[in-house]
Amino acid sequence: MSDAATSNAAPADLIELGRITAAYGVKGWVKVQPHSANAEVLLSASQWWLTRPVPELARGAVASAPVAYKIVQVRSQGATVVAQLSGIADRDQAEALRGFSVQAPRGSFPAPKEDEYYWVDLIGCSLYTTASGESALIGVVDEVLDNGAHAVLKVLCQKVGADGPETLLNAKGKPAEMLVPFVRAHIQAVDLAARRIDSDWPADL
Repeated sequence: MSDAATSNAAPADLIELGRITAAYGVKGWVKVQPHSANAEVLLSASQWWLTRPVPELARGAVASAPVAYKIVQVRSQGATVVAQLSGIADRDQAEALRGFSVQAPRGSFPAPKEDEYYWVDLIGCSLYTTASGESALIGVVDEVLDNGAHAVLKVLCQKVGADGPETLLNAKGKPAEMLVPFVRAHIQAVDLAARRIDSDWPADL
């Protein structure tokens, strides 16, 4: 751990924003590939929390605790973000961080603009449709994807049973999924407090 890294307890609301893919230049800068549309948060954060990757073949391996690094300089570089971290002074030190995940507390994110949402906030919301004329549950948002033109909600389909929502299974016995464009034409309302998204997307699989 460098002198500039801090080992204070990590915040409970850390969100992974991307991964360090390489060193950048010879002065200790790192290059980060952002996840989805998280570059804005990477650019605005005063420090990042880095976590060492766990080897996939290491059975029973436990992830290391996140370590905070202050940001000295940061900027966009094409589709990536490059940054100088305090205490990382040369290319070898930067290369040693290759593969580390980059995180920041959700509470530190800049407020989104009106009618804009952080993807992490959409995950776990219930999606409803009014396509049949009445509000009906489609399922719960499991992931948000980017098709290049707009965001797409990957929804695990559910039905309302006697004991509450039940996950629907496909012909292979796996959870049924539906892809729903997250665009104004189909999304009618988003209520993050209620964890609910209303749409006119057909519920038919």
